Amino acid sequence: MSARSLKVTLTRRLPDAVETRMRELFDARLNLTDRPMSRQELAQAMASSDVLVPTITDRVDAELIDGAPDTLKMIANFGAGTEHVDVAAAQARGILVTNTPGVLTEDTADLAMTLILAVSRRVVEGAEALREGRFEGWTPTWMMGRKLWGKRLGIVGMGRIGQALARRARAFGLQVHYHNRRQLSAMIEEELGVTWWDDLDAMLPRMDVISLNTPATAETRHIVSAERLSRLQPHAILVNTARGELIDEAALARALIENRLGGAGLDVFEHEPAVHPDLLRHPRAVLLPHLGSATVESRQDMGDRVILNVMTFANGHRPPDRVLT
Repeated sequence: MSARSLKVTLTRRLPDAVETRMRELFDARLNLTDRPMSRQELAQAMASSDVLVPTITDRVDAELIDGAPDTLKMIANFGAGTEHVDVAAAQARGILVTNTPGVLTEDTADLAMTLILAVSRRVVEGAEALREGRFEGWTPTWMMGRKLWGKRLGIVGMGRIGQALARRARAFGLQVHYHNRRQLSAMIEEELGVTWWDDLDAMLPRMDVISLNTPATAETRHIVSAERLSRLQPHAILVNTARGELIDEAALARALIENRLGGAGLDVFEHEPAVHPDLLRHPRAVLLPHLGSATVESRQDMGDRVILNVMTFANGHRPPDRVLT
């Protein structure tokens, strides 16, 4: 099949340049409304496509995949995470699944560092006080945060983003520790200046800041549970730019209300787009609307990566970003 005749369906609006290039290369069907597809619409899109280009807002589960016709050959995800796609079910049907790894690493690490700074220095609280007319001039004891220099950062998940965050954190004078399924090589540990903990529960009580940078899996769901929150120091900061399911959000809200945690910086939420109301009201919770990869450059790069994967498939070769179970 030629690339021009390949039926490619985009489930959401992508950057204009990406959509235009897809129209030039493929028989691309766009979602100009940018409204998330219903389950029925998603099934119809799969039934009329050779390639589906979903995003994190689309749950492509085993039932949908099993109901798709044999004409669907590829699911080219726009994004690095693929937990919303049943990769095993797709693989069983002979449907290729690809993602866009690497291109959002630096932007997500930037945002994680931004949240660490914003929570520790009470940036959002200060900005709101100013806008609301509560700033009456400098005083020695008002709106005091905590310095980062010399503090300990514990990174949970030391993949590309975790390592990029470690580099940034070292520049701010943080002592960087990490928990990962596998220890990094001695060379990388020396380069980053990091300390490995094989036991997450042993690491948590010793850290001033915790950053979650691990994928969402059955094993990592609520990796930060009520019990683990109780292990953190009362002044500790918890930051999550990975996936909302990693945190028991209700338990986090209770810990903040009861002053058992210094603050939280969240870019993702357990029941996104819904956010726990107690978090929305809490002054020490800095909340962002899933902005991790939201830069012009990153979204363009993600789209270019999707195009590369689809074009490689159309040319009869194995896409570079194939995801396997």
